[in-house]
Amino acid sequence: MRTNRWTLLLWVLLLLIGLVVDASSDYRTKMSNFLPHSAPLAQRVLERQVNGGAASHLLLLSIHGAPTPVLATLSQDLAQTLRKNHHFVDVMNGDTQSTAPLQQFVWKNRYLLSPNVTPSQFTVAALHSALQHDVGLLATNLGPVLSQSLPADPTNAVMGVMTNLRVPGTGPAVQHGVWTSANGDAAILLVHTNASGFDLDAQQRDIHFIQTNFDKIRSKTVGAQSTEIGLTGPGVFGVQTRDIIEHDVTLLSTLAILGVVLLLLYAYRSPRMLLLGLLPIISGAIIAIAVVSLHFGFVLGITLGFGITLIGEALDYATYLFTQTSRREDANDTLKRIWPTLRLGALTSIVGFSAMLASNFAGFAQLGLFSIVGLVTSVLVTRYVLPPLVPHQFYAVGAGNIARPMGWLIRHRRPARVVFLLAVAAAVSILLMHRGPTWDKNLMNLSPIPPTAQALNVKLSKELGIPNEQYFAVFSTDSAQQALQESEHLGSLMKRLKTRGQISAFDLPSNVLPSNATQKARQSALPTTTVLQSRLHQALVGLPFRSGVFAPFLKDVAAARAAPLLTPADLPPALALRFDSMLLRYESHWVVIAPLMGVSTPALVKQTLSAHKIDLVDLQQQSNVLLATFQHEAVMLAVVGSTAILILLWIGLRSIRRTIKVAVPLAMAVVLTAAVMTFDDAPLNIFIVMGFVLTVATGSNYCLFFERAVPGDPLWERAIPAIVLANLCTVGAYGLMGFSDIPVLHDIGMTVALGTFLSLIGGAVMSLPRASVQA
Repeated sequence: MRTNRWTLLLWVLLLLIGLVVDASSDYRTKMSNFLPHSAPLAQRVLERQVNGGAASHLLLLSIHGAPTPVLATLSQDLAQTLRKNHHFVDVMNGDTQSTAPLQQFVWKNRYLLSPNVTPSQFTVAALHSALQHDVGLLATNLGPVLSQSLPADPTNAVMGVMTNLRVPGTGPAVQHGVWTSANGDAAILLVHTNASGFDLDAQQRDIHFIQTNFDKIRSKTVGAQSTEIGLTGPGVFGVQTRDIIEHDVTLLSTLAILGVVLLLLYAYRSPRMLLLGLLPIISGAIIAIAVVSLHFGFVLGITLGFGITLIGEALDYATYLFTQTSRREDANDTLKRIWPTLRLGALTSIVGFSAMLASNFAGFAQLGLFSIVGLVTSVLVTRYVLPPLVPHQFYAVGAGNIARPMGWLIRHRRPARVVFLLAVAAAVSILLMHRGPTWDKNLMNLSPIPPTAQALNVKLSKELGIPNEQYFAVFSTDSAQQALQESEHLGSLMKRLKTRGQISAFDLPSNVLPSNATQKARQSALPTTTVLQSRLHQALVGLPFRSGVFAPFLKDVAAARAAPLLTPADLPPALALRFDSMLLRYESHWVVIAPLMGVSTPALVKQTLSAHKIDLVDLQQQSNVLLATFQHEAVMLAVVGSTAILILLWIGLRSIRRTIKVAVPLAMAVVLTAAVMTFDDAPLNIFIVMGFVLTVATGSNYCLFFERAVPGDPLWERAIPAIVLANLCTVGAYGLMGFSDIPVLHDIGMTVALGTFLSLIGGAVMSLPRASVQA
């Protein structure tokens, strides 16, 4: 009794510690955490840009459902409302207020930004040539516009800046003073939020603010009652993903618990035993979350969703104990009798999950660790905590009724075996005749983001004229200034590639902000006021300009000579966003990510860049490599996990023949499941393959019980309800996962639910000894 008391105290203490750790854990919902730990630098940097970099701050808005003038009014009113909220850094919709900060910055700093500012530009001959060109332009349609800027910028330095800043692409259409789609059926806005894409609470707040204020503006605008707003972008994707995960995990966990509770309540006919049966699950979940959090530093939402499986798997152990306890045998005696089989079954499941620990993907590794810790905790709670708590002479009254269909199957297992073998033969034929692709090659199919949201993002990006960038030149340096200087050198190389027709356009961070060295060189190229005034006087000879008209020019050049050098903090929001997307600090390095457009000869471009120690990153290729890595690792984990289970069974059973009797129905169950999951030429994916591993790990428990059967023994016959009840709990829990919209939960759930059920059937008709069993 004293031993039991200390065991219970230790168990309660561990649970309390686990709850404290769980409450302070960092829970994340980004699917990007499934990226491999050893992903190449370029891949990790690009992923970081999407999830926490400059691009993650963007929201794309589309207002549709009314004539273009009404949409323009809504766009203007919404933009003005958002600009008053400090949570939004910038709101661009194509109106004058959208472009004013950029124009003011370029005009004020044109002599530090323009690549045309060189000593030769300010000679007498160069000034005279520029002024002659201005005279010609004044006589054209550009005259009224030029006359406003000419006194301060006769060398047209601002045009050099704008040429350097011009982003390839057509840009959005402009109607009624705002950005619209090409046919005017939607008004488009680009919102730059203070919060990054991974700050999901802030993103949700901003999205709610936009939607709420749009509703208010719509209600006050004539003809706008039928309009709607669509939002997309990394922040929207993150919030949607979190909502989907939270919804599915909450709903499916609730349904799973409810279903299990009703099933066990029917079997046990005792609320007390029902609560005792849930102790291993609760304990396993609490300790597993704590261990995962302590080991990884965070817990993925997907990992919590996978905890649903523990409801079925962990319940097996308590179910085996409770349903085999009789009025003539207390729980301690029952546990001693079934412990060897229970222990081996638990070890096979743990070994199967342990293959996931070797995964290079944080997501898979977390799923493996969570499941292992949960199952170990559950089986230990069943072994040491539950027996003293089970009432004397408890008997699971309703368990026998649940097992009646299995009893019928066992009595007719010979014809059932024939049917099962025919089904396996048909499954093999289906697999051999599979004509579709073996693997799903679309990485986005692994994402929980709804296809409609993905389509809206593509549509709005196209309407805004944002290039579909596939290729990037990537290199790293030790400092930001070194990165900008090398970016400037890269610019010359890019121009040569463009001249050869190997690329059509490119962008660089030094196009937005020159290095300090370049800015100083441009300041040095600017003449003093006295020298410039003298040269300008000579250059004006023979030209129709009044004396003193260029005083603003002299003043601005003098100001530029003495101006402080520009830094990233000086950039207006639009340029800061662009600059930050191309130059970022990653760990101890500064990394330049330069987009290349219209790459016609990737191999030659890569060869040229490699000669300068610059990587050419192909996003499509990176996606394919990532998916191939996923697939290869899933297959390897499946092979290693299944092999480890077979070795463990061989060690535990000490017989190759007995091991084969357990392995054959498992293999058949996997073949049948694979045929169903790939029916109608459907492809496999990594989650289905991992489901096969879990099928083997879990299904081996049922086949093991049948292989160890002693036909006619009343004690073993009491084990049949235990096996059936445990299987129903597992199938129910995994089956509910199959209704999830999250691919990892859906595919693993469907695969394991079907596979474990077929393992039960296969074990009953293939593994049982030939002697009859009266059930």
